[in-house]
Amino acid sequence: MQEKGEGGVRRFSGRASAGKGREMKVQRGQLCGGGAGAQMRAVRKDGWTDKRRKTFLETLAATCNVSEAARVAGRNLSGAYQLKRRDPGFAREWEQALSIGYAELEALMLRQALFGSEQEEVVLDAEGTVKSRKVKRGHPHMVAMRLLAAYARRVAETRAAHETDRPDGEDAVARLRAALE
Repeated sequence: MQEKGEGGVRRFSGRASAGKGREMKVQRGQLCGGGAGAQMRAVRKDGWTDKRRKTFLETLAATCNVSEAARVAGRNLSGAYQLKRRDPGFAREWEQALSIGYAELEALMLRQALFGSEQEEVVLDAEGTVKSRKVKRGHPHMVAMRLLAAYARRVAETRAAHETDRPDGEDAVARLRAALE
């Protein structure tokens, strides 16, 4: 908020105004790495708005491609990774979007491994009429197996990380029983 000071010069009063058309957001301060506590700040119009975040995450879930998701959201790739490091909630949503995308990819690869994929090859003569048609079928087993192995490893690591943090996880139950005995 600006106030008129001596000689009619406008000076900043140190307060952010929540005037017409301004949205305020609680953000962490940046003092000494640990932060200065929560602060109310105006949301940047050219920053990561809620709409841009939603667009980014939806595209990431659909494509599993961070570069494409950033492009569709109108942000650059390094800004996306900076936001992921800075905002734990966004990092969780990012991982959830990738999990959704990988689950879709897994289902697609399983379908192709089970039923194969078809491509139609059409040969035309000089006048543009169809001369012959061929249907090629393929079963990309190696691609499917590599994707499934990589995804299974990632899921196992995620589950192991969540199990140690859970209050009803095996580790927590064992510690509780040892303490009760």
